Amino acid sequence: MATKRISDEQLVEIIEAAIFVAGKPVSKRHLKDTVLTELSVSMTRINLAIEQIQIHYQTRGIRLVEVGSGFRFQACASLAPWLNNLWQERAPKYSRALLETLSLIAYRQPITRGEIEQVRGVTVGSAIIKSLLEREWIHVVGHKEVPGRPALYATTKQFLDYFSLTGLDNLPPLPKQQQSKIDQLLSDPSVRELSE
Repeated sequence: MATKRISDEQLVEIIEAAIFVAGKPVSKRHLKDTVLTELSVSMTRINLAIEQIQIHYQTRGIRLVEVGSGFRFQACASLAPWLNNLWQERAPKYSRALLETLSLIAYRQPITRGEIEQVRGVTVGSAIIKSLLEREWIHVVGHKEVPGRPALYATTKQFLDYFSLTGLDNLPPLPKQQQSKIDQLLSDPSVRELSE
């Protein structure tokens, strides 16, 4: 049972350090269940401490941001031109096909490979799905109850983290014309699910 009490200053220091050294986003629940487990700290105090840390870093080169799986420190996007020089290797280039496939999964999940192909008008290569699965940006969430039982794909917390999103509601809205075109293609009765 948590009985030790700490000051608000100590709480801010512990949370700041924990998020800093974690190496991956940390949720409030994870903080409470791990580094704060022996301390008498409410979720309200944790929320206030995180708010204080965010305010403190507002005028700095790094920010405490919330992403899909928790909080992490990251450099301000405006500093990218200078920080990019730290890495000799360039960020991977993704093909248009991969990005279109990922976009359809993100906006229309859960979705099958056949539905993606129907909207894109071309076959989705196995390498694209494999690449997205290996990066852990998508995962299989079930199988559609049609002949062949094709896999249903959806995005993951790692997808949200990579693109600095807290949830799918943070995706930019699709233009209405594109949205209605996708709806029309997906409702077309001629769509035939292929076995994967």
